[in-house]
Order: sequence, then structure tokens, then C-alpha cells
Amino acid sequence: MKQWSKEIEINTGIEHVWSYLNGSLEDMQKIMPQVVKNDPIKITEEGIGSVYRQHYKEGKRIEEYDVHTLEYSNTPDDKRLKIGFTLANLFEITGLYELHRVNDKKTQLRYTVTNNPLKWYMKMFLIFASDKVVVQFLEKVKAVAESEGNINI
Repeated sequence: MKQWSKEIEINTGIEHVWSYLNGSLEDMQKIMPQVVKNDPIKITEEGIGSVYRQHYKEGKRIEEYDVHTLEYSNTPDDKRLKIGFTLANLFEITGLYELHRVNDKKTQLRYTVTNNPLKWYMKMFLIFASDKVVVQFLEKVKAVAESEGNINI
């Protein structure tokens, strides 16, 4: 298993950043444009245990998988969402988003990803894997949230 964890400070409010992770498909696509569908399959009142069928476009192919909500917490100062899914029967992946309110116009976002290969031959791919994708994702969230957040302030 391989894990990457990075954090970034975003110059907009926590609720605005949270809306990209816990909002509509349209908001999610602003930071994850490859997600083409995110349909609820099972919704729980507390969030944990909810399942969404997600369609993800990779080149010309569309992958379909069920995204399970493993952890969920939504308070005014701290928000936490952990999801898990199996990709192409090759990898078990988890993503943990932790948001902390620094002040009304500043949010700290920590993103942690784990990737567990399910087939022995896939372990080789992770040996040379870097945190580049995680860093790029955080920079994308920051750019989108700050550009839209400053309009809404």
C-alpha cells in the first residue's frame, strides 16, 4: 500500500471549499472534471455508509465504480470526508479530505490518498509513483475555490 498526504491553505471560507466535495455534481466537476456522473445509490442520515455510483472518464474510456463514504463529519470549524472505492478490480483507493477553518476567509485543506494494489503485478506501478497527482489536485482546488470564492465574498 502507498499513501500520500499534502495540505494547502486556501484563501476563501470553509463552506465554499466544502461545497466542491459535498455538493452537486456540477460543483464537484469544477475540481474533478473527469467525473461525469455521481448518482446516489444509498444515502444515510449520518453520511457514513452512503454509496454513490460514479462514472469517471479516462481518455475515451469511462470507468464505473461505487464510492463508499467511510467517514463524515461536518462542523462549522472542521469538516472531514473519507471515501473508498475499488478501481477496475486492480486497486483499492481511499481519499480523505480534512478541512479546518483558519478564519472566515481562510481554510486549511489536507488531502490524504491511499492506494492498495489488489494484484501482485500492480505493486510494481506504485514503486515509482509520486505525490504529483495529489499536489496538482490541491492546486486545482485552491485555484478554483479562490477564483469563485472571491466573487462570493
